[in-house]
Amino acid sequence: MNQQIIESIGLVAGSFTTISFLPQVIKTWKSRSAKDLSLVMFSLFCAGILLWLIYGILIGSLPVILSNAFTLVLSSTILFFKLKFKD
Repeated sequence: MNQQIIESIGLVAGSFTTISFLPQVIKTWKSRSAKDLSLVMFSLFCAGILLWLIYGILIGSLPVILSNAFTLVLSSTILFFKLKFKD
């Protein structure tokens, strides 16, 4: 398969999974509540995403780098809200 098609599939897949976090970030920010979110889950998730980002950098994969960089920003925002909005 053409490398450009493979990269495009990766970029679209990364975009979809990253954008899926946006509604949760918005909801948590608007409600000022993160009581139903697991601190342990988001901590481990952020650590895992950071490792995927490092992996993407090491192998030079643009889809892995971009999707995990943006997902890390969004999931870290949720983690920040979890710590900030003590419920």
